[in-house]
Amino acid sequence: MILGVIADDFTGATDIASMLVRAGMRTVLLIGVPDPGVTVAADAVVIALKTRTVPVPDAVRESLAALRWLQAAGMRQCLFKYCSTFDSTPAGNIGPVTEALMDALGTGFTIACPAFPENGRTVYRGHLFVGDQLLSDSGMRQHPLTPMTDANLVRVLQAQCTRRVGLLRRDGVAQGLTKLHAVQAVQAHFDQLRAQGVAIAIADAITNDDLCTLAAACADLPLLTAGSGLALGLPEVYAQRGWLVPDAGAASLDPASGVGAVLAGSCSLATNAQVQRWRTSGRPAFTIDPRALARGEPVAAEALTWAQAQQTRGADQASQPDQAVLISATAPAEELNAVQRELGTLPSGALVEACFAQIAQGLVAQGLRRLVVAGGETAGAVVQALGVTRLRIGPAICPGVPWTQAEDGPHDSPLHLALKSGNFGGPDFFDEALRLEVHR
Repeated sequence: MILGVIADDFTGATDIASMLVRAGMRTVLLIGVPDPGVTVAADAVVIALKTRTVPVPDAVRESLAALRWLQAAGMRQCLFKYCSTFDSTPAGNIGPVTEALMDALGTGFTIACPAFPENGRTVYRGHLFVGDQLLSDSGMRQHPLTPMTDANLVRVLQAQCTRRVGLLRRDGVAQGLTKLHAVQAVQAHFDQLRAQGVAIAIADAITNDDLCTLAAACADLPLLTAGSGLALGLPEVYAQRGWLVPDAGAASLDPASGVGAVLAGSCSLATNAQVQRWRTSGRPAFTIDPRALARGEPVAAEALTWAQAQQTRGADQASQPDQAVLISATAPAEELNAVQRELGTLPSGALVEACFAQIAQGLVAQGLRRLVVAGGETAGAVVQALGVTRLRIGPAICPGVPWTQAEDGPHDSPLHLALKSGNFGGPDFFDEALRLEVHR
């Protein structure tokens, strides 16, 4: 194993795994920390945790357990992966997990770079942009669990850390230099920051070339912390060192079969637009009402009965994607806020996650073998409910969202899952996912 990745949620794990297989790294995604005796033959292993919003001690403990497994498996470099919108509460978890990993690896310096230009996430002068907006002006300002009201990542991360956080400014290295000289300039800047007592450097990046330069400059760092964008440049670095022979078939899956279903739990702006596009096109959709869940109503059973009826009604249609159903708890911000005020943020979220877990189990029992899941917390609940512990990574539907195939679980035919971060994808993402031929 060359690279070991610790991801703080399930959609983020598939995101970075997709970047790695795209560049020819044989990558396996594991759900949770494996038992000590488990072995994996791969260039990269991504361990998907559900630690983004748990209490800090739990996030640290689980991340260190993942690190110990990856170390025992022989990894050469570790990457702590978080969201490209730096999702975190003011009291955690990115900073504490980063510092715990630094202590465990015995390193005094690392970078933090959530930039992912292909999805509009860029960092300039330490400020995170979503498209043309500062993070604090974007839809992330109203995120139900990790509202991001400050775009200054140096300030955000410093509030979570005991070590000093500094800034690696892009304008210090991106001045028409050759790739080699740019890498050397970044490394010289690292030395300057270390001399100033900086232990964690927020790294500016606004293009893929910036990320590739950073990846090369960080080749000897034991620990990297980043979004999935940095993974674009890592395989080339490993190949140049003779560690990696890129595999053009790294993203192949078995053929998919049957109709699919979409489970949308995210309330992000992007997922709201995707759900709205589905509904306005006249496609079948079922809405999960958290208040009904709180009253103890059998919402999951009702959704499954409805889904079965829709599939029976559409069985004679020629186009399988048109038979797919959407089951959604996605809601506009004002509606979500009202529910959270009434039921509580964490309790309402737990009710919806448990409902999606039951629905996913029921859909698979009905014979569905393709599920598109929108939202990190929803994806975590679904994957765990299905008993999946290992995923093979397939072709990308859009940057950061691949189809995957379960390599375990009680399934008589291949089970394909597309785990989408709430903020990713265009308005037609659901339809594009269902129409994509995955076996290529």
